[in-house]
Amino acid sequence: MSVLETTPPQPADGRARSLWSSIREALRGSHQDYTTGSLNRSILLLAIPMVLEMVLESLFAVVDVFWVGRLGANAVATVGLTESLLALVFAIGLGLSLSTTAMVARRIGEKDPEDAAIAGVQAIVVGLVISLGLGIPAGIYAPQLLHLMGASPAIVASGSGYARIALGGCGAIIMLFLNNAIFRGAGDAAIAMRLLWVSNIINLILDPCLIFGLGFGSVRFPHLGVTGAALATFTGRSIGVLYQFYRLLKGTERIRVLVRHLRLNVRVMTRLLRVSLTGIVQFAIANASWIFLVRIVSIFGSASVAGYTVAIRIVVFFILPSWGLSNAAATLVGQNLGAGRPDRASQAVWRTAFYNMLFLGGIGIFFIVFATPVVRLFTDDPAVIPIAAVALRTFSCGNIAYAYGMVMLQAFNGAGDTLTPTFVNFFGFWVLELPLAWGLAVGLHWRAEGAFLSLVVAEAAMAAAGIVLFRRGRWKRQRI
Repeated sequence: MSVLETTPPQPADGRARSLWSSIREALRGSHQDYTTGSLNRSILLLAIPMVLEMVLESLFAVVDVFWVGRLGANAVATVGLTESLLALVFAIGLGLSLSTTAMVARRIGEKDPEDAAIAGVQAIVVGLVISLGLGIPAGIYAPQLLHLMGASPAIVASGSGYARIALGGCGAIIMLFLNNAIFRGAGDAAIAMRLLWVSNIINLILDPCLIFGLGFGSVRFPHLGVTGAALATFTGRSIGVLYQFYRLLKGTERIRVLVRHLRLNVRVMTRLLRVSLTGIVQFAIANASWIFLVRIVSIFGSASVAGYTVAIRIVVFFILPSWGLSNAAATLVGQNLGAGRPDRASQAVWRTAFYNMLFLGGIGIFFIVFATPVVRLFTDDPAVIPIAAVALRTFSCGNIAYAYGMVMLQAFNGAGDTLTPTFVNFFGFWVLELPLAWGLAVGLHWRAEGAFLSLVVAEAAMAAAGIVLFRRGRWKRQRI
């Protein structure tokens, strides 16, 4: 089927021109109605900027571990342990984001940009309050949190600065996710992509400068080691958030925050919180399981944690673009349900899941074959390389399951049904994955490799459950 499925048949060169025209439009920013016309074109116009947005978000993780890997296993372990704690922050950011995207998309589908802007403002207020409530105590008690995660005294001593900045500045993560969720729900995916370009360019420049104390002429940066990585990332994200606020106030063709919107709306905020709380629990269940998984891995030493960290960062670099495809599906579900077109919403999900499977399946095959050379790009530690390679191969075996599972669960979220994915996550991660990880790693003495395998088994089970539940169609009757 061609990209422009509503147009008459045309020559191959005409189809190619239409494809490239659509790609340019997606990068430039499209303001078409996603509830009508070619569904493949709608997916393309939303997915390209959303995928690139997630590629840029994943660059934060990959760039950090690329440079920090030059500092040794303890530095990489610091990043891994801190990231596992930040998993709860990501849970909150993602939970708020999915409800915000669902609500804004539903209002846009109903052709009501005024209420879409009001919903966005209420989400921002909630995000700011949570950012302060989490960031202040997390920054103060960062060393103690590292110790609770099983960090050695050497890691606590060298990594406390990194943890203080990363955890204390967690509000930048929450607000970056949340504001981009407003743009995604409105269908302004290209703006969200450009915002992360700004953040990442800053991070790319500052990372090596602050880690190694580089300089240009008479200007020299301080040599901060692993702490410099956290400072660079926090700076890039914070500037990105400021730019987001500027674009929201300036406005787009789809959404603009005006002075009259800058007030509390208890009715809208209550609805948003109701959906958000379940969404936060959904991602907290998933992300907290990563904390316990890395805690199991830490039993086998800092090399195992470092190997896990390198592998998961590489996987995340490709999983996040797939998450971009899932976000496109969520936006299409929300807008088409708002327009009273549930069948078009369902069709969008199945097509997006298939495209996602093709992408991640190909990536998985590549990593299974070339795991060791890829890992060597990020670390030269002989104790870490074999563990990271095994982890990367193992995780890649679950790529097809990840592809379908993430799209199905995001489709529920796009409809405003955050309860179904919450139950799927609970049974998948806590009833299946963690007991299995402990049993394989400790009980059967498979060490860290057993913990890696448990993740693949859990994700496959969750994908199967998501497909079955999606087919039942209860999400089509969700009201938000």
